[in-house]
Amino acid sequence: MSPELRTRDADVVVVGSGSAALSAALAAAIGGARVIVVEKAAVIGGTSAMSGAGAWVPANHHMLAAGMADSPDEALTYLRAVAPPGWEGEEPLWRAFVDEGPAMLRFVEDHTPLRFELVHHPDLYVEAPGGWFTGRMVSPRPLSRDLAGPWRKRIRGSTLPQIFTYRELITGHLFSHPLRTLLSMAPTLVARWLTRRVGMGNALIVGLLRGCLDAGCEVIAEARATRLITAEGDRGRVNGVVVSTPNGEVSIRAAKGVILASGGFEWDAAMLAEHFPGEVGLIGSPRTNTGDGQRMAQAVGAKLAHMDQANIYACTVTRYEGQRHGLPLNELFHPHCILVNRAGKRFVGEGDPNVGVELDRRDPATGLPLHLPAWRIFDASYARANRIAMWIGRRDPGWFRAAPTIADLAGRIDVDPTTLEATVARFNGFVRAGRDADFHRGETAWETFYTGVPDRPGMNGALGAIATPPFYAAPYHRALLGTKGGPRTNARGQVERADGSLIGGLYCAGLAMANPIGSKAAGAGTTIGPCLTWGYICGRNILRENP
Repeated sequence: MSPELRTRDADVVVVGSGSAALSAALAAAIGGARVIVVEKAAVIGGTSAMSGAGAWVPANHHMLAAGMADSPDEALTYLRAVAPPGWEGEEPLWRAFVDEGPAMLRFVEDHTPLRFELVHHPDLYVEAPGGWFTGRMVSPRPLSRDLAGPWRKRIRGSTLPQIFTYRELITGHLFSHPLRTLLSMAPTLVARWLTRRVGMGNALIVGLLRGCLDAGCEVIAEARATRLITAEGDRGRVNGVVVSTPNGEVSIRAAKGVILASGGFEWDAAMLAEHFPGEVGLIGSPRTNTGDGQRMAQAVGAKLAHMDQANIYACTVTRYEGQRHGLPLNELFHPHCILVNRAGKRFVGEGDPNVGVELDRRDPATGLPLHLPAWRIFDASYARANRIAMWIGRRDPGWFRAAPTIADLAGRIDVDPTTLEATVARFNGFVRAGRDADFHRGETAWETFYTGVPDRPGMNGALGAIATPPFYAAPYHRALLGTKGGPRTNARGQVERADGSLIGGLYCAGLAMANPIGSKAAGAGTTIGPCLTWGYICGRNILRENP
């Protein structure tokens, strides 16, 4: 590489190419900055490209246009009500998110080909003050990969079928009635295939990338950020980044600063062992998520926080890029199924929208998970009703354990047979009574959204006996779709030191930041919605504060 190519100049450098990164790049570029986006992988999109791309954005213009009078204040009331104890200090960041989220969504639609649709999805705790049954969740409409121009074949693939929209895949009937759904959608799916139209995370990244390219952003793939460049004096203001490329190292000077949006650290074995001790199991994000942003920020004095938080979600096993990988698939709320811990006892309501928080519940003395390994226990009735999930699981030898009796099944998962039999018998008694006295399964609006029986009001559709042999067990891992810890930021996205002072020129967004919504989600889409919003906040503020 010639000496002149070893140094580049920009106003803003964005590290990463997921939703937070591209939102930040778009905001900075539309504001007049020269922006360079550096991506470690050979493909674009990060964890966001693999996702369903549901985005929780309270008081968005689509819901307001539909007559739903939501407001940032109401959303803030809700976030306060559902946050875990001890998270009150995040309120300035919650306020920034709910205030800026609606503007972000309008901005993205104004400056990219993306168009979002309402997904009629309830907040996870809609009964709480400020909760809404529908309207806060949006997701992209399909877009053609051709809009990505030279990058059209370099959008990161997914374990999810990206030919569908979020609404079609997650809230439709594909998993419960696959053949009927595919036949009814056949003309639409064929048209999408012919025009290379994609939905969900791929649509989100295609649209954001097109907007960034049109605004003049330069995107460089296979460029791993390894070190932040700091100025002498001024307490080490960040004014660039060093990246490693196939042709050697390149120093990119950033006149206004650097935005870190490089994702989580879940594929770094040492960091994972430190912050998530014990068996993690499946991971559902790109293997390039190895904590580069967190390490670089810490090296220049950043305070790291929330390193024990993550998007912990139900996953089944699949193959991705030739290796064993997590496929997000929540089947636990269906009837004829329970979740038990290593002692063979239920420990959470199966329809709880944050089962992952309970899976990650830790022993204060050891720091290790209290309940793992956990097992999903179900019968033949469940297996017949969830054929796609069974087909996916059976592709991995040993994923399912089957037995003619509950006692035999217990032996195959190293659980006390008497305890497991008693657990199943107790649950079956609740089914006969029509009410789960232990965990109130099926009684919240979130659960009835999925399990309600419209033609039988008052029936709890989440309850079904585990009584029809053969009986099955499948692992229920503490599966990570992305860690949510990193540099502590203020409400403007600026990275803070341990003493509360700011590191000049350094901003952070998305899964790379100390995310103000941690493992306990407030709504489906409270990863992507905040990622987009924090990228937008950083992209705008880096220009305001560094004229």
